[in-house]
Amino acid sequence: MIRTRDLRKEFARDSFHIVALKDVNLEVQPGEFLALMGPSGSGKSTLLHLIAAMDRPTSGEIFAAGQDLSRLDDSAAARWRNRHIGFVFQTFNLIPVLTALENVELPLKLTRLKKSERLEHARHALELVGLGDRMDHTPRQLSGGQEQRVAIARAIVTDPDLILADEPTGNLDAASAQEVLTLLERLNQEFGKTIVMVTHDPHAAKTAQKIRYLEKGELLPEGEVPEDWVMPAPRA
Repeated sequence: MIRTRDLRKEFARDSFHIVALKDVNLEVQPGEFLALMGPSGSGKSTLLHLIAAMDRPTSGEIFAAGQDLSRLDDSAAARWRNRHIGFVFQTFNLIPVLTALENVELPLKLTRLKKSERLEHARHALELVGLGDRMDHTPRQLSGGQEQRVAIARAIVTDPDLILADEPTGNLDAASAQEVLTLLERLNQEFGKTIVMVTHDPHAAKTAQKIRYLEKGELLPEGEVPEDWVMPAPRA
């Protein structure tokens, strides 16, 4: 589902220069649930944005969902992303004046579906995340956990091949975080969705089948962690 080869990302402005990713080689198989861990500034979110074609690498190769992302211009990348990627943000990124149903419908407006079909898909997605009774609520009428579940419904409404979650529990209390993790686990196990989740929380990482660690822009070999960090046991 995902393959990178010698992936490198650098940021430069005037005299400021930083290497965010250094020759990252990563493979994620279809149906896998991978957690990417590491401290702030380790390159986790940068890697996720490259996989989503939200940014371009400085060098190296990246393939996702059968596509060589280097061959896509901005318009083609947007179309590919809308079809194949469901992105879950830490800060939800819901439109405050829209209802839950209208927020979930948004990605479908880029498709050829009729209005009635878009709403039917959006309702089904909200029911799947347990919010069938909150469709007409705006974000301010929802709890943080409910807002994140709306965001997940928006991410899955197009039936994407790949779900990318950037610190999806970072702004949630423990109970709401567990609800979101259980939902992601269900999407992986019952619906076969490939998931890559960025997190700094060992408890969240334990939801995944596999855990990889980034440190200072380098992806450590599978099974290897920094000496001062204890790898949580992944789920059975």
